[in-house]
Amino acid sequence: MTQADVRQYSVQATSTDIFGRVLCASRNHHFVIDGPAENGCPGEAITPAEVFLSGIASCGVELVQVVAKRQNIPLESISVTISGVIDRSAPVRSDVTLFNRVRLQFYMKGVSEEQSAELIEAFKGR
Repeated sequence: MTQADVRQYSVQATSTDIFGRVLCASRNHHFVIDGPAENGCPGEAITPAEVFLSGIASCGVELVQVVAKRQNIPLESISVTISGVIDRSAPVRSDVTLFNRVRLQFYMKGVSEEQSAELIEAFKGR
């Protein structure tokens, strides 16, 4: 394993004077995350579940772009829509909250159906 194989990330999260509002920082970026209104939190800023799903969607966009570039596939643009459901009446596990369902939809421009399928399979394999 080389140094290029190891990637480290760090994010800090700190409570604020507003119950359920969290100030986060990563490198030189700062952003606010609110707990959901259902928990008595503000629910005005993006929530932890939405941040989690955003990470997956943005990873999908970025990785598909990287794979397309490496394989010389003429991808003009890509967007990913992700949705998730947490059903507290039917938990996946009793000891932790998990999404019951997560669905990703990829929209690509400039590629054939075959190329699109190839790129999605490459993403799934990562």
